[in-house]
Amino acid sequence: MRNSSFCIILFLASICWELPVKAAERFIANDAVGFKWIQKEKSYPILIDSEEHKGVLRAITNLQTDAHAVTGVTPKITNSITDKQLLIIGSIDRSSWIKQLMSSGKIPADELKGKHEKYILCTIKQPFEGVEEAVVIAGSDKRGTIYGIYELSSQIGVSPWYYWADVPVKHSDNISILPGSYTDGEPAIEYRGIFLNDEWPSLGNWAQKAFGGFNSRFYEKVFELILRLRGNFMWPAMWNSAFYDDDAQNGVLADEMGIVMGTSHHEPMGLAQQDWKRRGTGAWDYTQNATVLRDFWTKGMERCKDWESVITIGMRGDGDMPMSKDANIDLLQNIVKDQRKIITKVTGKKISATPQVWALYKEVQEYYDKGMRVPDDITLLLCDDNWGNVRKLPSLTDKPRKGGYGMYYHFDYVGGPRNYKWLNCNQVERVWEQMNLCYEYGVKKLWIVNVGDLKPMEYPIQFFLDMAWRPEAFTPTNIFDHTIAFAAQQFGEEHAEEIADIIKLYSKYARRVTPELLNAKTYQFNYDEWPTVVREWNNLELRALRVYQELDPRWYDAYEELVLFPIQAMQNVYEMYYSVAMNAKAESPAEINRWAKRIEELYKRDSLLCSHYHHEIANGKWDHMMDQVHIGYTYWQQPETQIMPKVRKSEGTAYLCHKEADGYISIEAGNFKTNHKATVIPDLGKTECAVTTLPASATPDNAYVEYELKTVSSGTAKLSILLAPTLNFNANKGLCFAISVDGSQEQIINFNGHYDGRLGPWQAASIIKTNTKVDFGKAGRHILRFRFVDPGIVMEKILIDFGGLRPAYLGAPSSKLIK
Repeated sequence: MRNSSFCIILFLASICWELPVKAAERFIANDAVGFKWIQKEKSYPILIDSEEHKGVLRAITNLQTDAHAVTGVTPKITNSITDKQLLIIGSIDRSSWIKQLMSSGKIPADELKGKHEKYILCTIKQPFEGVEEAVVIAGSDKRGTIYGIYELSSQIGVSPWYYWADVPVKHSDNISILPGSYTDGEPAIEYRGIFLNDEWPSLGNWAQKAFGGFNSRFYEKVFELILRLRGNFMWPAMWNSAFYDDDAQNGVLADEMGIVMGTSHHEPMGLAQQDWKRRGTGAWDYTQNATVLRDFWTKGMERCKDWESVITIGMRGDGDMPMSKDANIDLLQNIVKDQRKIITKVTGKKISATPQVWALYKEVQEYYDKGMRVPDDITLLLCDDNWGNVRKLPSLTDKPRKGGYGMYYHFDYVGGPRNYKWLNCNQVERVWEQMNLCYEYGVKKLWIVNVGDLKPMEYPIQFFLDMAWRPEAFTPTNIFDHTIAFAAQQFGEEHAEEIADIIKLYSKYARRVTPELLNAKTYQFNYDEWPTVVREWNNLELRALRVYQELDPRWYDAYEELVLFPIQAMQNVYEMYYSVAMNAKAESPAEINRWAKRIEELYKRDSLLCSHYHHEIANGKWDHMMDQVHIGYTYWQQPETQIMPKVRKSEGTAYLCHKEADGYISIEAGNFKTNHKATVIPDLGKTECAVTTLPASATPDNAYVEYELKTVSSGTAKLSILLAPTLNFNANKGLCFAISVDGSQEQIINFNGHYDGRLGPWQAASIIKTNTKVDFGKAGRHILRFRFVDPGIVMEKILIDFGGLRPAYLGAPSSKLIK
């Protein structure tokens, strides 16, 4: 995803701005070429300015450690010129060395001045008197410099996940930096971050054991990961925690390292919910307790006023609940007005100088829909429905806001119709599709994602933050390239494509239904559905185990954490519930008991797998990280303990025609005869793929797909369209598509205009199904056309029922295709 820039005419390397400054690809070599930074147990020193940002100095120290991990050599850090070859690192606002290079024209000032979070890495001949050659990492600001440092660390072989996924480094005696000038440019999204949430029992118990709680020792590891992934923003853990109150060094450390802090959607003015529980008096009710609340909020702003923050404004009820039964717009507007007065008074700055965000989460969106508005400098934080489906987007005709728009997205959730927080169930193809939709509709100020316990969401986190840096670099056809690159970074090139395919299929299968929602009745025996999905998990586990056996044992821990354990854990619950279904279906006493015994074995294996994760992977480093209860749900909230399911005991796609059989036709979205201006998204959806239109912000210009059918029935049939659960983000108007047969008059169908913010079963099922009647006339060949009327529609499957279609969670498999 990054274009290379190599030195073609070597003498131009004397001043780096004479070379093109392009996106960084590979600038590290393990041969003795270019700038020979580390060679045969020797290294050139790192030249810094002692007045540099503390966060930059910390990152340089980490680079020193990383270099030693790879080569066994620890480069020296110096404040003065001590060698004829140097690695020079600094920011343009703090480093005297970088300022000299800019003033002398050795590095391009216009590439860095006024830029946001940008670095340049380039080779310079004779940068200073007595220095023959140097490689310079210069940053437009603190974070730009830090990103350049960590890009160098990544390219020498230190994964951003070296701590959080135990990815080892591969030893190399030599590290050289190729001639040229490299950059990753500026980020497209200003604030890019994660939210640690729903963090008990897993992350909370782990952090308590590993660090003594959510303190600065814990957050140092989290902040470093975010920076290595080129993120810059975070909402901290908050269930039983208060970031600034739990450890006085938490806020200091975040500001020092370069992390912009916020508080969650229902925690205003830099304060955690637990701050109020610990020291608040009276009711969390502005109509009854305004004076106390204003004093409380003032103290919160005084505490964080000198640090980089995005201040959440507004108010929800205590405990992340609605503030009132009805949307009291006047009350909330007064609250926002009073909060902004406090911000101005405490900071002594214009109100627009303090970044603020108003989250339109759950019922708060109702205030906005009913006409409430906030000042233009406030970022409107739009939200998904907690299941990865965007609820609202700005109109393309809306006037731009100074504060812009943000998106609060979910990889994890506690709430109805059921929690999902044990394993990663996020398909990056859907993440791309929805976040691309956001980007094209102008949501560019802030992207934050709820990642639960952080582990095991490693790959979706990296995908989300990489996409937030440059959304336009991602397309439906290169998402898998990103997965391959992720696998190669963690495990090397040899098995990267196979591992990437395993990761891709895992997320596809896992997203069909979360393990907390899975039960014996989810899948049917119609069309051999239950055995098929179990067989898919079995085959995936087998492939994962084959790769495991071929890896160097040094990679075992990382591979189990990132690949093998989630597959084995999910396969096990699938096989367990399949066995429950077979137990219910069995007739003979021997068969009933055989399946009952298998259920007991699989239920036990679940606990053994989690125990292995806790006590054997990485020598017990991740004890408690799989504490989450995930079997035995009876409603949205988890049970106190795992409960075994009840058992009985006894003493190629080509242009083809879809042929009707058994009274129905099933059509996969990609099996079209004609594709006119539509785009296929490979692997998106529950079965094969999906079709949509791009750009997502443009009204389709007669875009459609057509399918050829051969019916043996005649007359009217029930037509069901299965679509991705895209919400009515367009001011609740809903999205429309059109259906027609053999050129007849179209039926226009609005499939989501009814959505009113309440949860529906299709959200948990990750599908919206619409039904209509279509007259096919006489039996024989027909052409069915699906036309996209509005943008943002993602169609996955079509079912035509002449009376023989049977229920199936995934919809009937594709009908027989004939030439």
